[in-house]
Amino acid sequence: MIAPRRYITTTIPYVNARPHLGFALELVQADVLARHHRLRGERVRLLSGTDDNSLKNVLAAEAAGVDVQSFVDRNADAFAALRGPLALSFDDFIRTSSDPRHRVGVERLWRRCAASGDLYRKEYEGLYCVGCEQFYTPGELVDGLCGEHGVAPQPVAEENWFFRLSRYADRLHRLITDGDLRIEPLARRNEVLALIEGGLHDFSVSRSHGRARGWGIPVPDDPSQVVYVWWDALGNYVTSLGYGTSDAAYDEWWAGSERRVHLVGKGVVRFHAVYWPAMLLSAGLPLPTDILVHDYLTVDGRKISKSAGTTVDPAGLTAAHGTDAVRWWLLREVPRVGDADFTPDRLVARADADFAGGVGNLVHRVVTMVHRFRGGTVPASAPVPSGAEALADACRKAPALVDAALADFDFRRATRAVWDIVEEANRCVDATRPWELAREERRGDGAAGRQLDAVLLALVTACRVLAGELRPFIPDAAARITGQLTPVEGRLPAAQPLFLRLREDTPRA
Repeated sequence: MIAPRRYITTTIPYVNARPHLGFALELVQADVLARHHRLRGERVRLLSGTDDNSLKNVLAAEAAGVDVQSFVDRNADAFAALRGPLALSFDDFIRTSSDPRHRVGVERLWRRCAASGDLYRKEYEGLYCVGCEQFYTPGELVDGLCGEHGVAPQPVAEENWFFRLSRYADRLHRLITDGDLRIEPLARRNEVLALIEGGLHDFSVSRSHGRARGWGIPVPDDPSQVVYVWWDALGNYVTSLGYGTSDAAYDEWWAGSERRVHLVGKGVVRFHAVYWPAMLLSAGLPLPTDILVHDYLTVDGRKISKSAGTTVDPAGLTAAHGTDAVRWWLLREVPRVGDADFTPDRLVARADADFAGGVGNLVHRVVTMVHRFRGGTVPASAPVPSGAEALADACRKAPALVDAALADFDFRRATRAVWDIVEEANRCVDATRPWELAREERRGDGAAGRQLDAVLLALVTACRVLAGELRPFIPDAAARITGQLTPVEGRLPAAQPLFLRLREDTPRA
């Protein structure tokens, strides 16, 4: 049987500044899904990248007194470099200003939509938010301000190319209500349906060459215009696969994948759940199957944002506290619905409780008992002993619970299912009291010795299951746990501390 294919993408962020923790959340979530499905035997391709062709980037470069290409190169490199600090496993990373696959793919997508009769040129006047790279109607503003950035949009009047979005309202509504285009969580699905039901209007898909400062991809056959950054950027999901260059990767990973999964922040749902599927319908291409939407991280209640200046450097955070701690906080603390407020103290408290005081203490305790009572040799086989039934049940149930939680795009629920093993293992130790069984064995009680074998085997087995289920979430720590539980010449390595307490040993970010 051929394993199913799953294509997973993050959004590609503007590079008007260096990366922040809010985007790291999306990177880590996507990485967990990719690692999880690989472990379950699926073929997975994970894509990330950067959106270089934005007016925001041009304005930021001008403010910095640097030419645009040098500016975006420097910041894009910082995004790509997150692979190491965050332990990311992406298979591809696309940059829209320099990747040779991208421009030809955008041009092909444009021509396909033009051939469908969905592109036309007209004069337009509207209110434009540079931060969102989007036009707004007065009714969409909050007290005259952009709800996302809290600034007044600029009045803009020019002649642009438009896309006939209105033509696809009924088809989009039907695809979403029938579940062919799945949007999670439900609140975001309902938001998109309400947007469609309120009426879709054709949207501008180009900017004048002058207003774009000449930066971006020229409109095919119309060099006076530059392709609108959202049209350009959305295309990366197929251009990175060679759409436009006859690369077989497109047929394998877009046309041929059973699941095409986009992870996006709540601020860009309209682009991914309405604009992008309509563009694909126009071009006659397959649609994404899943759009998974996360909310925001905040600092003191304010959204983490490059534009707003509320940023937390993920590379610096991992340097201070470690990759495991950062990944774990993002997965264990951020809810499926609702924003999450970040502080270094919360990260440290969670890591110390769950790592040093939780799994680290458990594994150290179990390995120490195996050495103390059995010379480091794990008993070969034994039935589940009395007092370990709940632990065996937690180990048996954990994979399915994790599968179900991640299918629902609920990372907090998934980590909780794994953590049940830790809690049940500690309860098992307290209930079975191996040290008392060892004392009875020394007094000649053979039954106590057999019970001790069974308890130690159950605990080691549980720790191994735990390490396996933790691999998608904290791969580095999972590898250390696995190493501690892997026999060398028939014996487990001597117990070593797996985690240090951050509050005592690590400076704060």
